[in-house]
Amino acid sequence: MPPHPSSSVQAAREALAGRLGEIRKDAEISGRELAVRCGWSESKSSRIENARTPPSDADIRAWCGACGAGDQIPDLIAANRQSADAHVEWRRLQRSGLRRLQESTGDLYQRTRAFRAYVSDVIPGFLQTPGYATALLSSIAEFRGAPDDVSDAVTARMKRNAVLHSGAHRFAFVLEEPVLRYRVCSAETMAAQLGHLLGAMDLPNVAVGIIPVSAQRTVWPMPTFTIFDDNRVHADTLDSASTLTQPSQVALYERAFARLSQQAVRGGAARTLVAGALAALG
Repeated sequence: MPPHPSSSVQAAREALAGRLGEIRKDAEISGRELAVRCGWSESKSSRIENARTPPSDADIRAWCGACGAGDQIPDLIAANRQSADAHVEWRRLQRSGLRRLQESTGDLYQRTRAFRAYVSDVIPGFLQTPGYATALLSSIAEFRGAPDDVSDAVTARMKRNAVLHSGAHRFAFVLEEPVLRYRVCSAETMAAQLGHLLGAMDLPNVAVGIIPVSAQRTVWPMPTFTIFDDNRVHADTLDSASTLTQPSQVALYERAFARLSQQAVRGGAARTLVAGALAALG
């Protein structure tokens, strides 16, 4: 089978195949014995273990069952689906413009009830004003050479963000303090954005924590990520937005969010940090 056109997806497939191979070796059985126990050909075992054929969910269950590793089935099935469907490359989506990127998560936002977001770079998309979003998306479009549909993308983002004002959704944000001071837009636009942030902090379904630069760190600053309910994580890098669904991956990000949350200040202390960033605008 030819390599998948996305190198990241192929790498995920190879990682999954490697894990299945380790499970077989830990069980101390040969590929032939595995095939006998699973009721398929030896060549199929080889193709799966060498990442030439992606396994089905049933194949993973049979493989783990044959090796006495049933406890690993949920993670491996999630990894299998992730490698096939959920590793989204920004450059592929952005060829058709940023509007499509905003719209691609609309259904997910509607069905999610609890959002947890940690941000270390920019104001969270949920909390952005149209002016701030325009400046940010314009710089992204220019940097990536994406089609200039920023106005439509901002409209789509604001429409998507309407969930913030629904009592059916709860939000917990943890921001690094420098996010309040990064100048990704004009001083006037940034002042409006910080004022909007202060208003959002009053919403009953929104909790905002800010980690001061003076805080004694027990967890290092890390790339931005969002947890959707208890079953999905979006983690951003420069070239991709990884959708993580393996239970062990989600649990890792939940632990990171909990640790980061412990370092954040809230209420009056958080408002003081926002006010300080506003004052610094001059």
